[in-house]
Amino acid sequence: MKEEGIELIKDGKRLDGRGFEELRPMKIEVGVLKRADGSCYFEIGNNKALAAVYGPREMHPRHLQNAKTAVVTYRYNMAPFSVDDRKRPGPDRRSVEISKVSRDALDPVILTEYYPKTAIDIYVELLQSDAGTRTAGINAASVALADAGIPMRDIVSSVAVGKIDGEVVLDLNAAEDNHGEADMPMAMVTRTGTITMLQMDGRLTKDEFERGLKLATNACREIYELQRTALIEKYSESVGGGEE
Repeated sequence: MKEEGIELIKDGKRLDGRGFEELRPMKIEVGVLKRADGSCYFEIGNNKALAAVYGPREMHPRHLQNAKTAVVTYRYNMAPFSVDDRKRPGPDRRSVEISKVSRDALDPVILTEYYPKTAIDIYVELLQSDAGTRTAGINAASVALADAGIPMRDIVSSVAVGKIDGEVVLDLNAAEDNHGEADMPMAMVTRTGTITMLQMDGRLTKDEFERGLKLATNACREIYELQRTALIEKYSESVGGGEE
């Protein structure tokens, strides 16, 4: 919730200089881990996320296998050095919750029926945190899945909107997330408009919610194009290298 005396908007601009509808700068690199089947490094603002995908591979122990589909696991973790106050190593309640909702956000697009009795393991490590880490992780994981050659209906894109000083804004940074009035992370399949994750912390009016949803939808389209471009560039380089 907003704390008294903390001003997040000055002269019509946010403290980092962005407009209300502006994303932080992004960087996407595909195939950064050679031992993973697929991987992606994703930056947005000061968030630095690394995703690795392993599989499809035989699932152990075998009694956990599904005879009809692959079993997808998603493990989200924040490195101890990712925040200013050193985080205790290992999983905690928050990382378990984010792992579950992130897996659910990707599940509708993964064609698990193609690989029965197997496991597809997704690992997301946050190397540096600046709010919006679950959305950064989902964006990285989606690209890593595509890099691994996992059949998918489409890529999932994700971003958060929120409210600061009474204004609905896109892509909160840490100060805005900590001292703002609401935070609403969302994930969607951009081409169909299907929302696969929607959460909210704080309160928005109906009009604010609808405005936030529109902002997030447009931003997911922008993120999708960057994800798609990064994948095309990676495989264009692979094809070009093979011809030399």
